[in-house]
Amino acid sequence: MSRRNHYHVYVIELSKDVLREGKFKKCNPGYITGKPCVYVGMTGLDPDIRFDKHKAGIQSNRYVKDYGLHLWPDLYEAFNPMSYDDARTKEVEVGIDLREAGFGVWQA
Repeated sequence: MSRRNHYHVYVIELSKDVLREGKFKKCNPGYITGKPCVYVGMTGLDPDIRFDKHKAGIQSNRYVKDYGLHLWPDLYEAFNPMSYDDARTKEVEVGIDLREAGFGVWQA
């Protein structure tokens, strides 16, 4: 893998308890009850390492640190790794697609 194409988009399933957070709920007005809640991010690290850092509080998103359950590789493995620009674009696309499907989505 070239240094240029080492970025990954990743999806982390969040506990439904995140729905108690007003800011999360406000950002997901189309959330369909019963659908999963997720965090969508991008990283230059392996997604497993990035998830561990989130959970340890290292450059972490609060929702992932407090509510993160596990990575959901079925939603991202097929298109990783990629260039930085492609990862930025794909992160947004994945978030939009999941929101349109009724998921609760957080992106930093």
